[in-house]
Amino acid sequence: MTQQLWRRYMEWPLIVAALVFLAAYSVQVIGNLQERASGVVDTIVWLTWVLFVVDYLANLVLAPQRGRWFIRNLHELLILALPVLRPLRLLRLVTLLRVLRKTAGTALRGRIVTFVLGAALLLTYCGALAVLDVEENADGANIRNFGDALWWALVTITTVGYGDHYPVTFTGRCVAAGLMVCGIAVLGVVTASVASWLVEQVSQGAASATAKAEEPLRLEVRRLSEQVERLAALIETEAVAPSDHPRP
Repeated sequence: MTQQLWRRYMEWPLIVAALVFLAAYSVQVIGNLQERASGVVDTIVWLTWVLFVVDYLANLVLAPQRGRWFIRNLHELLILALPVLRPLRLLRLVTLLRVLRKTAGTALRGRIVTFVLGAALLLTYCGALAVLDVEENADGANIRNFGDALWWALVTITTVGYGDHYPVTFTGRCVAAGLMVCGIAVLGVVTASVASWLVEQVSQGAASATAKAEEPLRLEVRRLSEQVERLAALIETEAVAPSDHPRP
């Protein structure tokens, strides 16, 4: 067993585990389940966490250079270790971004746009869940249901920020800060991609118009070239003809 083979075998199980975790966590948060009523959901959440831990340990053991792999993948260790706080458990869904990257197509611009838009939708939904998790039972909170949380996440990640809903807890504000940073990055990438597409379309249009404008000139040059070739051939024939019939 090699690390590459392990990753190939575990790719889809991890994706399924991430989706199951997202569904269970959504039920837990949107339903505002208390500890007694969320026993099954908590079990599902922790089972998915165990699967991610097993995958991390297997990658560490199978890595050709374990120390180097450990240093380069500290973020994966943090994703596993930090989610003792419920909202931070959503970091496990980074696994789903691998699917977006692989199914985004072959064209560079298509990959970028598909990946960024998919990531933005995932971040918006996860941000809404995270802020609702910490705000729905907090004193003085104004985000009490998933509709308000989703609206807040949407206006936050797009950097609009109407201010009608806002987090009042420290963890909720940390989620808001993360969404703001991600929103700036998403808008920047999308804007750059659209600008690149517009420049390409304008360049193609200008090149096509230039080619059409130059077509009559090319035909005239070709016609003149043919006439010159015929004249050159005629002159050569006339120059050779006297040598074939010498004068007496």
